[in-house]
Amino acid sequence: MAYVVTESCIRCKFQDCLQSCPATCFYEGENMLVINQEECIDCGACEPECPAEAITRDNIPGAEKWVEFNRKYAALWPNIRKAGDVPEDAEDWVGKDNKLNTEFKPQAAAR
Repeated sequence: MAYVVTESCIRCKFQDCLQSCPATCFYEGENMLVINQEECIDCGACEPECPAEAITRDNIPGAEKWVEFNRKYAALWPNIRKAGDVPEDAEDWVGKDNKLNTEFKPQAAAR
């Protein structure tokens, strides 16, 4: 078992989760993060740190879609070890629905 990042991270990308992750298993896209399932040690430290409540266990109902999503993009995006800039309008996107279909950008983050 491990954790996954869900749609709630899109356009929020707060990155508080990075500070608590001992495994450095987060990968960075242009407007969200994902978790590499093979690197996650299932410690759960990241989940309560996310202001957008975008991190969940990979074995809850409905998580299957996010397991595959995180696996796909962790293979494409660079590993992120320390927080960068949080989008200025991040707070405005907390709790918004349907962000995957309308706001997600599949490109890797430009650092």
